[in-house]
This record gives sequence, structure tokens and C-alpha cells, in this order.
Amino acid sequence: MSSSTAYQTFSLANQVQQISQKDEIYAFDVEANKRILQQAPWDQDPHYFKSCKISAVALIKMVIHARSGVPHEIMGLMQGKVIGNSIIIMDSFALPVQGTETRVNAANEANEYMVTYVQECEKVKRLENAIGWYHSHPGYGCWLSGIDVDTQMNNQQFQDPFVAVVIDPNRTISAGKVDIGAFRTYPKDYTPPTSSASEYQSIPLAKIEDFGAHANQYYQLEVEIFKSSLDEELLGLLWNKYWVNTLSGSNLISNRAYAVSQITDLHEKLARAQTAVGNTRAPVLAPKGQDEDKKKEDNQLAKTVKDSQKIAVEAQHGLISQILKDVIFSSRP
Repeated sequence: MSSSTAYQTFSLANQVQQISQKDEIYAFDVEANKRILQQAPWDQDPHYFKSCKISAVALIKMVIHARSGVPHEIMGLMQGKVIGNSIIIMDSFALPVQGTETRVNAANEANEYMVTYVQECEKVKRLENAIGWYHSHPGYGCWLSGIDVDTQMNNQQFQDPFVAVVIDPNRTISAGKVDIGAFRTYPKDYTPPTSSASEYQSIPLAKIEDFGAHANQYYQLEVEIFKSSLDEELLGLLWNKYWVNTLSGSNLISNRAYAVSQITDLHEKLARAQTAVGNTRAPVLAPKGQDEDKKKEDNQLAKTVKDSQKIAVEAQHGLISQILKDVIFSSRP
């Protein structure tokens, strides 16, 4: 598989939209930006923003950064603007932050670097504001933890509009598609409406409590990826770095610890589901309480089945990838 073919596959898997370089998304109107900031319609409507549109250049930079930090979390900032009900991400840059496997926070050095970077961008007429932050969740999905919620609330309070983006580099490597989510938090005194059932995502048992405790304090934006013909040269340079890292590595080796943790977590979930399952011979007419318990048991088992299917598909993807590399590059007859 050539680099160009791999890039086309990446674009299709992540639904990268090709737009005209004359589109308003590439123009920065200083006056329009001042007006929307003065009006601040997001202050009146907590659900004002519906989508987060990210340039393919910013996306690949964030993914490369996230992969470089595994197994630790990384953090960076995004520059962009507001158009209608969308937050537009035009570029991103990494912050010099030393994270751990469970958290990452910006220290004073990172804040100084952030200010200097934005000032230097203004000197070269890159006028987009810092409009969001991104960080990684290596192996445990895209959502906001309690610390993330507090960070995002502070950002929205003092420098809104602001968006939080989360990338899971481990699941990105395993699935071949960028695992990404964009989020906004609700005001502290706001009671969100009853949320509809969202797409199921696998959360490790060790993180479920943190996930559930804060799930109603934020909502997820639809993520769209875009590019134009003007991005091709820069995208090509970034893609070559991304592609070389992908080609020279093995998913089975680089994600070895992630795969083990997934299987361990699945074992714990199965053990918990087994203890929750009662007598399989239910009475003809089960009382209402027992019927609700049965639904919970079925739901728990169904989620465990989805997790096991996901692990199997990701392992199969890694094996196929490794076999193809062996066939193409091996010198054996």
C-alpha cells in the first residue's frame, strides 16, 4: 500500500470533506469575530454549539502528538473561530506538559509557552484565537473525567468560546480511524434535559465510576473534518511522518499493553455480569421488580458482548496489517 493510497483510506475512514479554499471557513473577519464575541449567544443557550469542524492539518498534528505520548496523557491548544453554531479548529499546537497515565495539567511553563506562541502567530498574521484544548485518553475512550470537566468549566467561564477535544491514540491505532470527541460543559446552575441514548462506548471498569459521575455535566458536539487543495502540501508533509510511524511499527507490539488491559477488563466485566445473572429458569409471571432486574442483566451482558466483539475486530485488524507488511516487505521467497 502506497502512502497516497493510505492517505486516501485515512480520508475515507474519517470522512474528510473537501471544501473550496474560497470558503468562508478559511477567511478570518476581524469585525465579524468581534461582533459574535460581544453578542456571546452561547451565554444564553448552553446548547448553542452543535458541531466542531476540525481541519485535517490540525487533526493529524493532534494524532501524531497523542501517539507520541503513549502510555501517558498529552495536552495541547487549538486555534480557530466561531461560524454560526460551529466551532472551527484551524490549527493546533502541543504544550510542553509532562502528563501521567491518568491526568495532565498545564503548569506555569506551559502557560508562558501558550502566550508566547499566540503572540508570535499574531506577528505572522495568524489571527485566530485560542479556542479550545485537546488531550489524550490512552486506551479508555473519549469522554471528560472530573478533572477535565473542572478544567473545561474554568475555560468556558474565563475565555469562552472554548471547546474540549479528547483523542484516544490506542483505539485510533487499533481501529485505523481517529477516535475523537469534542465536548462543552454546562453552567454549574444548569439542569440538562434528559439525554437520549447515545452510541455505546466501551469504558474500562476502573473508569466507569468517574465517567458516570460527570456524564451529565457536559454534552458532545458532532465532529466534522475538512480540508482544501491549499492544505495538500502541508498535509503531505505531515502525512509522511504519520505514515512512516504507522508503517514502521506494529499494532500488535505498540498496543500490547493496551490489548492486555482490554482482555483483563473484559474478564472482570464478565465475572461481574455472571454474579449479577440470577436463576435462568424464571417464573411464568415474574414480578415487576424481577423483570427490571432481568433487563439490567441482559443489558450488562449485551455490553460485554459488544466489548468482546470490539477486541476481536481490533486484534484481527492488527493481524491483517502485520501479515500485509510481511508479504510486501519481507525478503523471504
